[in-house]
Amino acid sequence: MTTLATPQVATTWNIDPAHSVAEFKVKHMMISNVKGQFAKVSGTLTLDESELTNSRIDALIEAASIETRDAQRDAHLKSPDFFDVEKFPTLAFKSSRISLVRDGELAVDGDLTIRGLTRKVTFNVEGPTRPRRILGEIPGSRYRQPRKSTGKTLA
Repeated sequence: MTTLATPQVATTWNIDPAHSVAEFKVKHMMISNVKGQFAKVSGTLTLDESELTNSRIDALIEAASIETRDAQRDAHLKSPDFFDVEKFPTLAFKSSRISLVRDGELAVDGDLTIRGLTRKVTFNVEGPTRPRRILGEIPGSRYRQPRKSTGKTLA
């Protein structure tokens, strides 16, 4: 009797800098929140669809790409008072554990390095989500694909 092993199904993607950002929200003076993002993110994501806990994330963020919609604040955050982008041009994240919280939500533990200091952190992450059918077939969608019999085509 022989037993066949189930092959690991892991796929590695490059993080697409044109479609990815690292977003954040911090308290400002204990009365409001400041939201912002780092616009330049790169790295890899290895997804093991058969066992999400075997997945990995390695990301680099360009510190100078910080954007908070306030040029003066952004300049201050880039200065030696905060990120010191001249001396420390990147932030880095390397996952150490990924766990499923519920469908479509993960907890990602790992090491985050900012200004040369590495700390253990946990991020709440959306995804992965199951693939959906084409737009015209999504229940509740207002868009409907024209029937072939109408002879209409999409521009």
